[in-house]
This record gives sequence, C-alpha cells and structure tokens, in this order.
Amino acid sequence: MDQTGKIRTGILGVGKYIPERILTNADLEKMVDTSDEWITTRTGMKTRHIAAKDEAASDMAVKAAERALKSAGLKAEDIGLIIVPTITPDMFFPSTACQLQNKLGITNVPAFDISVACSGFVYGIAIADQFIKSGQYKYALVVAAEKLSCVTDWTDRSTCVLFGDGSGAVVLGPVEKGGILNAHLGADGSKGGLLQLPAGGSKLPASKETVENKLHTIKMEGNILFKYAVKIMADAAKAVTEPLGLTGDDINLIIPHQANIRILNAFAKKMGVDPEKKVYLNIEKYGNMSAASSAVALVEAVEEGRIKRGDKILMVAFGGGLTWGALVIEW
Repeated sequence: MDQTGKIRTGILGVGKYIPERILTNADLEKMVDTSDEWITTRTGMKTRHIAAKDEAASDMAVKAAERALKSAGLKAEDIGLIIVPTITPDMFFPSTACQLQNKLGITNVPAFDISVACSGFVYGIAIADQFIKSGQYKYALVVAAEKLSCVTDWTDRSTCVLFGDGSGAVVLGPVEKGGILNAHLGADGSKGGLLQLPAGGSKLPASKETVENKLHTIKMEGNILFKYAVKIMADAAKAVTEPLGLTGDDINLIIPHQANIRILNAFAKKMGVDPEKKVYLNIEKYGNMSAASSAVALVEAVEEGRIKRGDKILMVAFGGGLTWGALVIEW
C-alpha cells in the first residue's frame, strides 16, 4: 500500500524450469530440409529444450512455482489465487491451474487457465494485479507453462525450428512503492487464422482425418504475422508508456516475447532503443516457448542482475488470437 492508501502490486519472487533435453539446429538438419545458418539468420535460435514424454505442462509448472515461492519467501498456503497461462494444458479439463494447485498442496483458492497464446504471461500478471489491487487476494501465483513440442509438426520446416518447452513463474503481492504502473491488453479475433491449432476442439473434434491431416499441430502464416507483430508490439508499448509520460529512454530494460530475432530487432528500431543494451534476449537458447517465453526471460533477467531496484521494466508480447499486451513495472 502506498502513501495514498492504495494497494500497489509488485513481483515478490520469480522461478523457472527448463527441461533437460536440448534440440540443436544440427539435430533439426537431420530431421527436415534446413540448415543452422538459415535458422539462425531467420530466427536467431540455436537451441530449444524439449520436455520428456511423460512430462506435462503441470509438471513443469510446479517446479517453476516452487522456485518462485522460495524466491518470495512464502509458502504455498500463502497463495490466494493461481493463474496458469498455457495453450498446451495437460487436458481440456480439469485446468492445469487446478492440477498445479493440487500438486502444490493448496486448497480452497481459485485456480484457472487462460488461453491467449504468447501474450499469456502479460495477461496473467495484469489479471492478478486487478485482484490484488482490489484487496480480494493478497498473494497471487502466475505460472506460464508450455509443452509446444507435443503440438509441433516435426515435418514442417517452417514451424518445427521455432518452438521449445519450459515454464516461468512469478509471485505477486502488495508493495509500498513502484510495482505495476500500467497495463494494456488487446485482441483482434479477425486475424485468428494467422496462428492456430485447428483441431481438437468442438469445431474439429479428434478424428482419423484430423490426425492424418496433422490438424492437431500449430499452423502459422509466418510472413503475414511478421508484419502485424512489429506494429502490434510497438503500438502496445506506446499505449502503456505514454499515459505514464515515459519514452524508450526512460525504460531500463525491455522484456519482449521471444518470437523471432528479426521481429525483435524491428520492434527495437521502432522504439528507438539499442537492442543490445535495452532488450533482453534469450531466444538463442530456448526458441519460442509461447507464454513461457517472456516469463523465463523475466526470471533470467533478474537472476543475471539485469534488473535492479527502481528500474522501469517494459514487458510486451503478442500471440495467436491475435492477442497482445504490455506492462510497465517499477522494480
């Protein structure tokens, strides 16, 4: 709570989990018609991590969550709200958040998933922020967990080089100053066809035909999506910073969704910032982990000392839907 009596929400603890298995560009060269040079030049990716066959989203989520709780100095029973951004839930229902709740040994607190693809972590924090500011819950756990390897077409060279698995978590709670200064969320359902997983829902239930046609894997119109992505991220960044009177010069570090190095460099140019100095990148190690990308990037930026108390952080993401979101956080 600040001096005016209003509750402010801050990030109290962070944690991540990355699966052990590493899939390199050299490995992909043996699987599809591609090359390390092509992948690196077009995407900025060198490796990505792949979860074990028996490792579900909730398994990765619980490990990241436990580390975030330890970082925050809190126990699982202190948490009043659980949000899991994911497009690769363990199953349609019960939610991965409910399964995470059970694995953490928490009872009688609300737990739900959100499905906004790569924007999920930003959405999750923004939603939790509202519950905490209202005073309804004191501490919230937001855990992005993705196993994209199970919905990737490993014969499609345009998409299989992009995706990896992992989980990142934050514990949110009241702080005396700083914290989340502003949030901006958006969506445009008319462009949903640019990035989708067509089958498995009520429109195209699982059948022999949907499996044979690989409709249970990610489909993407990459070239068109690229054009929208840069503008969407720049517009979202502007929408969240301008009301605060901030420019790119005032932001200490930008943590974007790790989608593609060319998108991120073009976004940095629109923001008028040096990507090497002000944009945190770990895309080379992990590829695109959807909602978990910006979560893991935030965790690693903290672990590496790139974020210091008083710094102003801009988080920005876009994803299937299309969806987008941005946050300004004073650490």
